[in-house]
Amino acid sequence: MAWMTRFLTAIAFLAIGVIFSPETFGSKSAKITTFVKLAHLLCFSTAWGAALWVTFIGGIIMFKNLPRHQFGNLQSKMFPAYFMMVGICCAVSVGCFGYTHPWKSSSTSEKYQLGFLVAAFVFNLTNLFVFTPMTIEMMKQRHKVERESNIGEEVGWTKNQEVAKVNPKLAAMNKKFGMIHGLSSLANIMSFGSLAMHSWYLAGKIDL
Repeated sequence: MAWMTRFLTAIAFLAIGVIFSPETFGSKSAKITTFVKLAHLLCFSTAWGAALWVTFIGGIIMFKNLPRHQFGNLQSKMFPAYFMMVGICCAVSVGCFGYTHPWKSSSTSEKYQLGFLVAAFVFNLTNLFVFTPMTIEMMKQRHKVERESNIGEEVGWTKNQEVAKVNPKLAAMNKKFGMIHGLSSLANIMSFGSLAMHSWYLAGKIDL
């Protein structure tokens, strides 16, 4: 995690530098500008597609078809990679958009779009470094309690809810896990919403 933190910090500072001082990174030749636009589109589309799949499709399918502990263990490996990838893509998109739309000369709508991209980046960092580690740790503790009650290998929540009615410890864990997981989900939805706003902006710029 330490190398990941340093890497994302470096990207974030580079993106901030590009936003407020794009001239530092050289003149805007046609080839460089085209390359920057391509990088922006590829990174944005990757972040948008990954967020759409994980949030609304992949996670739901896995939850409905995998034993719950297996599902949780898979999510604990997948989500850090997901948030890291989307965070990096958002940081690159911020830098690229800031390069082609310098802050000093940007219109109000362009500044809003930069704000949406920055917001998506921040929400993903919050999930990666705050909510996801807390959720994974809480999940491991709850799995241990559930194994003691011989549940967790079923699909869905039914047995957990039944046992929680007579097990105060599990009920308390469910409540705490639900709160942390809810905050993580909210941050993910806010990130997705920010990317959705930028997709609308880009659609308005495309001439098909």
